[in-house]
Amino acid sequence: MTTHAPSATARTIVVVGHGMVGQRFLEALAENGTTGRDRVVVFAEEPRPAYDRVHLTSYFSGTTPAELSMVEPGFIEEHGIELCLGDPVESVDRAARTVTARSGRTLGYDVLVLATGSYPFVPPVPGKELTGCFVYRTIEDLLAIEAYAATAATGAVVGGGLLGLEAAGALRGLGLDTHIVEFAPRLMPAQVDDGGGAALLRTIENMGLTVHTGVGTQEITGTGAVTGMLLSDGSALATDLVVFSAGVRPRDRLARDCGLAVGERGGIVVDERCRTSDPAVYAIGECALTTDGRVYGLVAPGYEMALTVAGALTAAGGEKSFTGADLSTKLKLLGVDVAFFGDAHGAAEGSLDVLYADARSGIYKKLVVSPEGALLGGVLVGDADAYGTLRPLTGHVPPVPAEQLVLPAGLGAPVALGPESLPDDAVICSCHNVAKGAITPLGSLAEVKKCTRAGTGCASCVKTIERLLPKTGDGGLCDCFAKTRQELYEIALALRVRGYRQLLDEHGRESARGGDGCEVCKPAVASILASLGGGHILDGEQAALQDTNDHFLANIQRNGSYSIVPRIPGGEITPEKLIVIGEVARDHGLYTKLTGGQRIDLFGASVDQLPVIWARLVAAGFESGHAYGKSLRTVKSCVGQTWCRYGVQDSVRMAIELELRYRGLRSPHKLKSAVSGCARECAEAQSKDFGVIATANGWNLYVGGNGGATPRHADLLAQDLTDGELVRLIDRFLMFYIRTADRLERTSVWLERIEGGLGHVRDVVVHDSLGICDELEALMAGHVSDYRDEWAETLDDPERLARFVSFVNAPGTPDPTVRFVPERGQIKPELPVLALEVAAR
Repeated sequence: MTTHAPSATARTIVVVGHGMVGQRFLEALAENGTTGRDRVVVFAEEPRPAYDRVHLTSYFSGTTPAELSMVEPGFIEEHGIELCLGDPVESVDRAARTVTARSGRTLGYDVLVLATGSYPFVPPVPGKELTGCFVYRTIEDLLAIEAYAATAATGAVVGGGLLGLEAAGALRGLGLDTHIVEFAPRLMPAQVDDGGGAALLRTIENMGLTVHTGVGTQEITGTGAVTGMLLSDGSALATDLVVFSAGVRPRDRLARDCGLAVGERGGIVVDERCRTSDPAVYAIGECALTTDGRVYGLVAPGYEMALTVAGALTAAGGEKSFTGADLSTKLKLLGVDVAFFGDAHGAAEGSLDVLYADARSGIYKKLVVSPEGALLGGVLVGDADAYGTLRPLTGHVPPVPAEQLVLPAGLGAPVALGPESLPDDAVICSCHNVAKGAITPLGSLAEVKKCTRAGTGCASCVKTIERLLPKTGDGGLCDCFAKTRQELYEIALALRVRGYRQLLDEHGRESARGGDGCEVCKPAVASILASLGGGHILDGEQAALQDTNDHFLANIQRNGSYSIVPRIPGGEITPEKLIVIGEVARDHGLYTKLTGGQRIDLFGASVDQLPVIWARLVAAGFESGHAYGKSLRTVKSCVGQTWCRYGVQDSVRMAIELELRYRGLRSPHKLKSAVSGCARECAEAQSKDFGVIATANGWNLYVGGNGGATPRHADLLAQDLTDGELVRLIDRFLMFYIRTADRLERTSVWLERIEGGLGHVRDVVVHDSLGICDELEALMAGHVSDYRDEWAETLDDPERLARFVSFVNAPGTPDPTVRFVPERGQIKPELPVLALEVAAR
């Protein structure tokens, strides 16, 4: 801990609030040495240190509160900062220069910094206090919503702005039938125009959400708890849960009570140095009303204010001032990319619009340009990939006509405008105000983040930063290897490398040799070695390369328990095997669910239970389904001609044959497949990495499909194939993909990235244009002949089994933090309250 030497000039700096902006202020004080000279005391209302509110909704997709934390371990202690959690300041006495906290503690200050943020606005409608009404602002709010949603069926969000759409996505993810009520005539009225709002509306409604625009909430109905809503158009909406997300208001009560100047519509009035009407008091972030008459609700302006005040408190005094900020933002709302920047609504006199809209795809792009052709702003909905390049161009005349910046490839956009065309003063990271010129001399994303903080805020600039780096980098896999994954694969194949250490010491960068590697290259090399027959993944140094899932041959879940997915080839299973799965689930108290790939998932096993459960499953004829690995998951099938009157081939037989052939095949990313017995496509083969559809003359093979977050329709590679031809082409395709794809690259992305695309892949795989098909087939034959079930082999090896304990020093002791609660006759993870409380302290 930093100690403060007694000094007559040492000041006491009191910070009220410890959100994202408050934490950035503390970091700035530490960076300029102020924490080493002065006493810094922080009063926080919440029970936990500052966390990332920008990505708050990621909690519902598995991000833990600890992972959301903005405070590096040891930071508070290292810099001698006194952090008082759960003890907000209740009053300020400016005459005495003291603050009094809720606990009753009174502390004098020399400098007071108000970083109190904002609070959610709840419309003054009857019923707003009923049980089942929530706001969406803190981690505690999300925990409460999650718990209440377990007993609800329908939810409604009041507000269709940024946070309202995030809240709607959260309710939908929790399984609720979700409604959005927005008083304005369109969604996101402050950010997008009518066209963008219409595109967003169509996409969201296609997801199954119900949107009510142009209506307000008149009343929340119910006795004790919410049962419905009355809307301003006279309609009624049945709902069990209501989330208010109708905007925020600056938290300026402390300032009002102690006589500081505040704005007519709220906000603590500050000057360009963020000083209030009292020179000893500053205000930063969402509570401050700045000289341009705005209260900024984004994190980037708050960071700029934090840096301004931190500079002013240095010994020499800072030169920095705050007179306004960029409101540009890129978000993913309900899975839809939305971005807006600059003069998005075309308020400038004489401005012109350049539009592109595709209602079928939900894409809307509008650029606002000046009569001279300078880019003034824009709105992007459905496809915001160009945001990282367009936003920095604001105020400049683009090097290509504006229409080429909105048209998709193939529709008149022959010139690809990349970030390399931006001027050096173009701001790439608006959160931390980092220009291109500060990024390009650096060699890696990690170095950029460390040196400039770019990419550590909302992260919307990361892709643009990565596109700038190859100019100064070598395109290697990571800081340990200058070679790409494809090059490392070729080295391991040609030189018969069978160990990570050998590959690193002989072919890694000089600076990395003899080291431990990194989290990028270790799993990537593990995958390469496994695909080349590197032995059991838990043997020797291989075990240390695996991530958590591969490390225990099971999928870790949000509460620290694991799921087990036995392989069920083609989805075909006997009654006896069904009974075994049921008995295992019953005896071990597991949650069971049918997966989308025609398997049965067993959730809730502790790490020490895994071998016991595997033993029973293996004895019944099951084997690992490899749901934990970057490998083949399933080959889904319909019932085919055996049962279906439309079937023309035996799709079940073929699916089983393919799944058993490619089971355990390690690859750059997971692989999914399906076989449909006719053109009716009940197995959805054209959304898979490789899919097969029966014809009257044989089989059609499709490749490069993806049904996930970025759907892609598979392409036809070959048609009317015999069984032997089909298997041979799949062998070649998969091994060519494994040989040439990048790490964590699905076949859909690889097929679009690889030079020549589908045509090149067809030339190589079907026509053997590179003369490597014999080698590809031999590699696959080696995989098939060497396949061993990882579960069974683990059960037969005492050394491998030794790792499956919750506590190494107390084998057999269950993990007390892994807990469950009942739900619909089964179990679900209990919220890790204990872990949250510990993290907060």
